[in-house]
Amino acid sequence: MRENKTPTRIISSKQNTDDASLDTNLRPKRLVDFIGQDKVKNNLKIAITAAMKRGEALDHVLIYGPPGLGKTTLAYIIAAEMGVNIKISSGPAIERPGDLAAILSNLQKHDILFIDEIHRLSRVVEEVLYPAMEDFALDIIIGKGPGARSLRLNLPRFTLIGATTRYAMVSPPLRDRFGTVFRLDFYDEIAIRTILERAAKILNIKTEESSFEQIACRARGTPRIANRLLKRIRDYAQVTADGIITKSVAIDALSDLEIDKVGLDEIDHKLLRTIIEKFDGGPVGLDTIAASISEDADTIMDVYEPYLLQLCFLERTPRGRIATKLAYEHLGIPHKMSQSPQSTLW
Repeated sequence: MRENKTPTRIISSKQNTDDASLDTNLRPKRLVDFIGQDKVKNNLKIAITAAMKRGEALDHVLIYGPPGLGKTTLAYIIAAEMGVNIKISSGPAIERPGDLAAILSNLQKHDILFIDEIHRLSRVVEEVLYPAMEDFALDIIIGKGPGARSLRLNLPRFTLIGATTRYAMVSPPLRDRFGTVFRLDFYDEIAIRTILERAAKILNIKTEESSFEQIACRARGTPRIANRLLKRIRDYAQVTADGIITKSVAIDALSDLEIDKVGLDEIDHKLLRTIIEKFDGGPVGLDTIAASISEDADTIMDVYEPYLLQLCFLERTPRGRIATKLAYEHLGIPHKMSQSPQSTLW
């Protein structure tokens, strides 16, 4: 596997080291404080209330969606609503069956085990997880060779909450063992503005209401990015505007960060301009684009393209990538009508 050398972007939805303390302070503690994702919240509220009335553990829950939308936050909220402990781990961290066995054997009745990036669990570890999820038992092999024997260790009834950004990569046998599956969608600008207002109060930031709109439209529908931008603009305001974030201060700060009105940065612009200016708008192959901008093809596909596709600035076709008319208009480049018919937006 090629090493990802992509620099940290302020508009990246993936968590970085600067987000750790910010996420802890701003993370809602109860379901009523969680903004957005109304369908997921309603279904969770019913499931939690029903489980508590029966005095049972909550069914296993799988939450999937892009990074930064609140999967980990929901896991903490579920634990708080149920009044139980939560143990945190991740798919890459559980390397051997023994690692998982150690975690499971330390769980108490109705505890929650949260596994982030659950799609990255190895198949050997998954085999140990299946009976734990279904039968609340742990099968341990003692000895080797003909003298080996199996020992079954009973586990307290617990709830596994899995989180993943790649639902399709979760193996079907594992997916089938979850009682409830929730998908988190990108947030609309109204929800992002509400999240920003709440964050500003918690962080004691002086703001004008009009400034939230400037941040929300650039946050890519992701609370983590919105809170990160608010933090950067707070720093800018403290240095240049007596700590007060106005609309003009927000615009100037975001301009200095090179983030345009729809949340694109310099790298996004470079990718689109490469397709338009070097390859006449496409179609052009992914590897060719990667070589042209000195970037890894997997990084382009997994990190840069999803938001450009969401904005309809880019199309994936069997022949390659195509920059759409909307991309030309956004960059202020005249659109050639003679371009391939596949790039036309209907």
